[in-house]
Amino acid sequence: MDRFTAYRVEKNDKAVSASFVEMDEAALDAGEVDVDVRYASINFKDALAAAGRMPVIRRFPCIGGIDAAGVVRASRSARFAAGDPVIVHSHGFGVSHHGGYAPRARVPADWVNAVPKGLSLLQAITIGVAGYTAALAVEVMEANGLAPSKGKVLVNGASGGVASVAIDLLAQRGFHVVAATRKAQESGYLRELGAAEVIDPASLTVPKRPLESALWHGAVDSLGGAALSGLIATMSKDGVIASIGNAMGVEFSTTVMPFILRGVRLVGVNSDNDVDVREHLWRRLASDLRPRHLDRIAQVRPFAELPRWIDAVVNGRAKGRTVIEMPG
Repeated sequence: MDRFTAYRVEKNDKAVSASFVEMDEAALDAGEVDVDVRYASINFKDALAAAGRMPVIRRFPCIGGIDAAGVVRASRSARFAAGDPVIVHSHGFGVSHHGGYAPRARVPADWVNAVPKGLSLLQAITIGVAGYTAALAVEVMEANGLAPSKGKVLVNGASGGVASVAIDLLAQRGFHVVAATRKAQESGYLRELGAAEVIDPASLTVPKRPLESALWHGAVDSLGGAALSGLIATMSKDGVIASIGNAMGVEFSTTVMPFILRGVRLVGVNSDNDVDVREHLWRRLASDLRPRHLDRIAQVRPFAELPRWIDAVVNGRAKGRTVIEMPG
C-alpha cells in the first residue's frame, strides 16, 4: 500500500489545526479518477482553513488544498486515461473531500479537467481555481455589457491571486485597469501585469449618499463589506461588478437607487460549475483568455514550506499565486 505525506486539517476540542501526517491510499475519498499530484496552490480560502480563521472545512479531518494539477494515475471514467495531464478544483475538493496537499488525490470525474494543449502543469496550476474564477468573472461581465470604450475597471485586493489574473486578462482585452492595493511596494508588479493605474484603497469613496460621482464602468471585487458598498454607489450607467470574495466581510449596505437609476449590475461568480462550463472556460484559458504573465504571477515554493507560506497568505504577505511543488 503506497504511503505518502499529506497536509491535513483537523479539529480537536473545538480547535482547528493543520499538520503534516502520514497516510495511505486507502484513506482517500471515493472518486473515479486517481491523480499523481505535481502542484497545488495556496488560495486565501486554503489559508483561512488551515489557520482556523473561518469555518471553511466542512469535514474533519480533511487534506487541504482546493486545487491541484498532476497526471492521471488510474481512471474509472471514460473521459480520462492514465497519463493524462489534469487540473482538479472546486466543488468539495479540499473542503469536504480530501484535497491537493498530498502527492495523491482521488476525486469525482466531474471535478477534473484535462489540461488544454499548450499549457504545462505549472501554468495550469498558476491559473488554478483563482484564474478560472477571474476568467469566469470577465466572461460574465462582458456578457453584461462591459466594454473597454465605456470606462475604467477597478480591481481591488489587487495583489491577490484572482485579482492578479483578472488584471492580466482585462488589460490584454483593452480595458483601462485601476488596481487598488494597500501594498505600495507591489505597484511595479501590478503595472507589469497591465494595470494602468495603482491606487491606495483609502482614496476610494466612502458612500454618504445612495449615489456618488460615477467613477467605474466595471469592478472585480474580492473584498465584499464596505468596499462593495462604495463600489455600488460609484458605478457609472450600466456598470457591472463581479463579486468574487469576502475578505472584508459578508455583509454590505446599499440602496436600490444605483440599480434602478443607473442600471448597475451586481453579478456573483461561483466556480462550482458543471462539466460543460468548466471545459468551455479551460479552453478559453488556453486561447483567447490565456494570461500573458503566468511566470510573473507564480511564486513556486516546496511542499515542506507549505505552513510558512500559508501563514504568509493569511497575513497578507504574499502576492500573485503561491504554487506548491510536490516532492519528486
